[in-house]
Order: sequence, then C-alpha cells, then structure tokens
Amino acid sequence: MFNFNSIKAVLFDLDGVLYIGNQLIPGALASVAQLRKAGIAVRFVTNTSTLSLDSLQDKLNRLGFNTVPEEIMSAPQATIQHLNRQPNPVCKLLLAEDVKKDFACFDQSDTAANYVVIGDIGDQWSYELLNEVFHCLVNGAQLIAIHKNRFWQTETGLQMDIGAFVTGLEYASNTKAMLMGKPSRHFFNIAVDALRLKPSEVMMVGDDIDADVGGAQDAGLHGVLVKTGKYRETYTRLSAVDPDAVINSVADLPALLGCLSAAPQ
Repeated sequence: MFNFNSIKAVLFDLDGVLYIGNQLIPGALASVAQLRKAGIAVRFVTNTSTLSLDSLQDKLNRLGFNTVPEEIMSAPQATIQHLNRQPNPVCKLLLAEDVKKDFACFDQSDTAANYVVIGDIGDQWSYELLNEVFHCLVNGAQLIAIHKNRFWQTETGLQMDIGAFVTGLEYASNTKAMLMGKPSRHFFNIAVDALRLKPSEVMMVGDDIDADVGGAQDAGLHGVLVKTGKYRETYTRLSAVDPDAVINSVADLPALLGCLSAAPQ
C-alpha cells in the first residue's frame, strides 16, 4: 500500500466532499484544519461553473474554510487562462450570470463566436439554444466544455449535469470539445505546477471516481474516493478506476495521512 505520509498537498473537490449545497459534510472543517496544522498544503478544486471566483471564495469562507483566492482552482478559471493565450477570442458563453463576470474581458457574440464555452445553465437548455450552438460549431467555432460531468449531488438528490448536452453537440457537429475541468490532465497539471510539487506528492480527494480519482491518477497524482456526495457503490463497482484509498468521508482523511487522529464527526 502506498505510504500516504509522503503527501505534501491535498486537492479537495468541493460539492459532495466538503459540503452539499450549503450543508457542511461533518468533520470537513476539522479535517482541513488538521492538514494545515500538519504543514500539508490544501487547495480547493472544482468543476463548478455556477459561481465566480469571488462568489466561490465567499461561500467557502462563509462555511468556515478561511481561504484565499490562490487556494482555489476552478474549471472556469482554467478556461480563462486558456482563452487568454488565444489570439482575439470571441466567445459565446453558456454560463451562469455570476460566472460571466469573470469572462467580461473577452469579446462576446451569439452568432459570430470562434469559441463556445459551455458550463452549467440549469433549465435554460432548449432545442433552440442547442441549435444556435450547433450552427456556431459547424461554422468553425471551437467547443470548450467547462466539464462533462454526468450528474451531481444536490440537497434533494442526484441531478443530471451538462455532460449529455456536450456529448450531443459533439455528435451533431462532428467535433470534439476541449475539456477544461476534471478529469482533464491539463487541469491537474495547472494545480500541481502552482504548488511547485511533483504529481506523486499530491493527492486528490473526491466523490467522483472517474473525474476526480481517475483524472488525478491519470495525471500522476494519488486519488482518494469518499463515500459522500455523488458516490454510489454500484457505479463505483462498474468503474475501471482503482482508487488509492476509499474512505467513508473527508473526516477520515487526517488519519489516512497520519495527521493526528481522525477529525471529529
């Protein structure tokens, strides 16, 4: 078994791992505090595309995590980094209004975009909107997907995520989306490079065995699966991913890493 004592940084998925909606996972605050006390760097990484960076930090701090912007890595922020490297990007943004604030520096167009950025837009999806995007893509625009998650855990149960819409647009337009969030290796590389560590010194903790754990392992990190959030035993059994460890919740992480005792429940 891998010696987890060599881990120098932990990447935490957010929704389903540290909280669900606005409800903290029991032991989450204590676990993060114990890791910090032990000298292990913590980063908060998420595919969430409904909150701007400021709103994401505000939420984490309201819940008690005392974060700074440098500790947060979101898929929209990875997308912005990518677009900043492109010549004259003109974007069609299918994003929540709050997240659009972070993209205000880019020119935008509904009909003449050369990049279509797709994130979470809830019940705004319609055939008309899908067809608008389809026409942009067949006219040469590049499809950028914040993520391709199948589903996510809400306070009222599982909910379909944007992966099916992205896949349908790929099929119809005979193109391939550029994936910015987890499980993209590019996403994990950004996080590890910012830490100035080797991938083998970094652990990802998530509730999605494919996007969180599998994506991290593919990038050379270690992946730990928690049995909270979207975790489902049947889905886990069907996955080809073999986590480095499976724990009941984030409350058990300090004990796994040898940081004092397990966080209180």
